[in-house]
Amino acid sequence: MTKKVAFYTLGCKLNFSETSSIGRLFQDAGYEPVPFNERADVYVINTCSVTDHADKKCRKVVKEALKYSPEAYITIVGCYAQLKPKEIAEIEGVDMVLGAAEKFNIIEHINELTKQPKAIIHNEPIETTNVFVPAFSIGDRTRTFLKVQDGCDYSCTFCTIPLARGTSRSGYITDIVTQAKEIAASGIKEIVLTGVNIGDFGLHNGVREESFLDLVRALDEVEGIRRFRISSIEPNLLSNDVINFVAASKRFVPHFHMPLQSGSNKILGKMRRRYRRELYAERVKTIKSLMPDCCIGVDVIVGFPGETRADFLETYKFLNELPVSYLHVFTYSERENTIAAQMEGSVPGSSRSDRSKMLHILSDKKRRLFYEEQLGKEGEVLFESDEKKGLMHGFTPNYVKVEIPYDPLLVNEIVAAKLIEISENNHVRVEQLAEELHH
Repeated sequence: MTKKVAFYTLGCKLNFSETSSIGRLFQDAGYEPVPFNERADVYVINTCSVTDHADKKCRKVVKEALKYSPEAYITIVGCYAQLKPKEIAEIEGVDMVLGAAEKFNIIEHINELTKQPKAIIHNEPIETTNVFVPAFSIGDRTRTFLKVQDGCDYSCTFCTIPLARGTSRSGYITDIVTQAKEIAASGIKEIVLTGVNIGDFGLHNGVREESFLDLVRALDEVEGIRRFRISSIEPNLLSNDVINFVAASKRFVPHFHMPLQSGSNKILGKMRRRYRRELYAERVKTIKSLMPDCCIGVDVIVGFPGETRADFLETYKFLNELPVSYLHVFTYSERENTIAAQMEGSVPGSSRSDRSKMLHILSDKKRRLFYEEQLGKEGEVLFESDEKKGLMHGFTPNYVKVEIPYDPLLVNEIVAAKLIEISENNHVRVEQLAEELHH
C-alpha cells in the first residue's frame, strides 16, 4: 500500500514554496499526496512565528489531522518549530519536530513512522543554518512562488525571523534561472520571487557575489514566463536602478510591496529600521513618476511600544497622503527574545485594535481609489482556476483583481480586457477584448 502524506502551511509565501518542495521530496520517496481533510499516514504542518497565536494555531491543526487519521504520524516544521521545539513537542499527538536545518532532511528522519511515547526533536542552533535550500511551489497552475533568498542579517527590534531562519543567504543566479525555465516548461505563466529579505540577494557564505539587480536582469530573459512579480522588498534595498529596470522590463510587472512599518521617524528608530520616512516617500515618488499605474502595497505595524496617539496619527497622515494602493496592517504583539518585548510604553490592547481598524478602513479606501483610477483602461489579465458563484478571478500586471463569468477555457490564460466597473465584491468587472488567447 502506498503511504499517503498531507500538508498544512501557516504563514508567508516563502513557507508555501518550501511546503511544495517538501511535498516533492515525499513524492520522490513514493508517498502519495492527499488533501489535508483526507486520511493520511503522515501530516506535515509548516508553522510561522510572525503571525499571532502560533501555539494555538498549531494545536488546532494537529487536532484536526488526528480527527481524520487518529494513528497518523504528525511532524511539525517551520519557524515556530525552530523557536519553540520543546513547547511544540508537548502538544498531544505531535511525533516529530524539525528545526530550520532539518526540515529538508525530513524523509531521512521519517522513514520509521513509529510513534514513540515522546515526540522526537531534531533542532540545531540557528547559527548552524547557513545553507541555502532552493524551493518553489507548484499546485496553483497560474503562478508559482520561487524562493531566491533566505534568512536575514537585519536586527529589527520586533522580529524573530533571524532567530528562526538564520543569516541572509541566496541561491546562485544560474540555478534560479534554471528553476525558472523548469517552471516555464510546466505551463505556469507567472513567478513571484520570494524570500525573507530579497533585496539583500547575492550573499553566499557571507560574501556578496551577486546582486538583486543582476538577478532581475537575468530572469527578464527567461522565455515562457510572461510575468515576474517581486513579493516584498525593503525600501532601502529597492534601488533606483531596480525601479528603472522594472519600468522598462519585458516581464517584471509594475507592482511593488514595500514594508513601511511606521510613518513616524521616532518609531522607525525604536524599531531599528534602516531608513526614515523621507526615503520611503522618495521611493514612492520615483516609482509613480516612471510607472503612474504601478500598484504599491505597504506593511505597517500599529501599537509598537512607545507609539503615542500622535505618533500613530503621524503614520496615518503620512499613508493617507502617499499614492499607495493597499495596506497590510499588523497589530504589534510581544515576541520572546526580542528587544521590543522589553521596551517601556506598552500600548493598551484596545488602542492597538482601534488603530488597526482605522488603517484597515484607510486600506479599503486606497484600494478603491486605485481601482477607480484604472477603470476604462485596457490590460492583460491572467485568470486563475478558482470559481465562486459563477465567477472567476484574475489579476492585471499591476495587481487589480478582476472578475468575469466563469469560463474553463480562460483558466491560466492571459487575455486582453477592458476594466469596466467596480463590482459589489470590490473587484473590477472586465470585458474580454480578444477572442484570441495568448499562450
